Amino acid sequence: MNRGIEVILPETVIRVEDLRKSYGDVHAVGGLSLCVSKGEIFGIVGPNGAGKTTTMDCIVSMRRPDSGFVSVLGLDPLKQRMALLKKVGIQQQESELPDRMKVREAIELFSCFYGNLKADTGILSRLELSDKKESYFSTLSGGQKKRLFVALSLVGDPEIVFLDELTSGLDPRSRRSMWDLVRGLRDDGKTIFLSTHYMDEAEKLCDRVAIIDNGKIVAMDTPASLIRTHAFALSVIMGIPDSFCEREIESITGVVEVFREGGKTIARVRDSSAVVGIVKLLVESEIELGDFHTEKSTLEDVFLKLTGKEIRD
Repeated sequence: MNRGIEVILPETVIRVEDLRKSYGDVHAVGGLSLCVSKGEIFGIVGPNGAGKTTTMDCIVSMRRPDSGFVSVLGLDPLKQRMALLKKVGIQQQESELPDRMKVREAIELFSCFYGNLKADTGILSRLELSDKKESYFSTLSGGQKKRLFVALSLVGDPEIVFLDELTSGLDPRSRRSMWDLVRGLRDDGKTIFLSTHYMDEAEKLCDRVAIIDNGKIVAMDTPASLIRTHAFALSVIMGIPDSFCEREIESITGVVEVFREGGKTIARVRDSSAVVGIVKLLVESEIELGDFHTEKSTLEDVFLKLTGKEIRD
């Protein structure tokens, strides 16, 4: 007797269906639907003003949606708000504390919200803030303040951590440190819901991403699948004379388009075999190259193709 293979489906911890939120005539979120599985890093990505923060705020009950269905850990965020807030951690894009509050005092205060009599100052070590325990909030740098608010989002040992524009304004070293932290939280079994306008961050960090534009999801999948489905495999950048006919390159199998940009000729190709064809053509034509290199497509290329816009801060 053949036994069927048991398929274990991932547990859905966030479910959003047809979420809508408007401010007067401005439709911040317009019919958005998504699901997030337990233990994944899920990102909503897009430019500033795309509706990312509003979406997150509606999911965690910081804002009341106009319509739609939202469930987080099986709870209704509006009807069971207090129960939900004990199970999630939230780092908001813009937050403040009293200038004269010490870092240690902030941790102790937030620990009391979760019924912890003793603050877990080990969180400060994880966020590289141990030496700032007795420092006033007003004396912290922008990056230190950001790390403190992440620490505060973790004091309740949440099942899901919501991070809104986590690395905005941070220097490259601090960004990488935050990425390592997020991966560590995922390895600890936590689910991460991340919003960002940095496409490279989403590509490197997220298990799945939803590209959002004007309050609507235009594509959702793993970063690799989105790039494979919606973007070209490679861009070939060539420093060749303007007089060389671009039509000859366009005729090569696998070449999708050829154009001039920044004094260079750029060919978008579907696979590496087209690169071989281009090189062969240039050699046979005895073209002297000033430059020749390839670049892989990125999530930003996907966004540009799907929305016709570039990501800008």
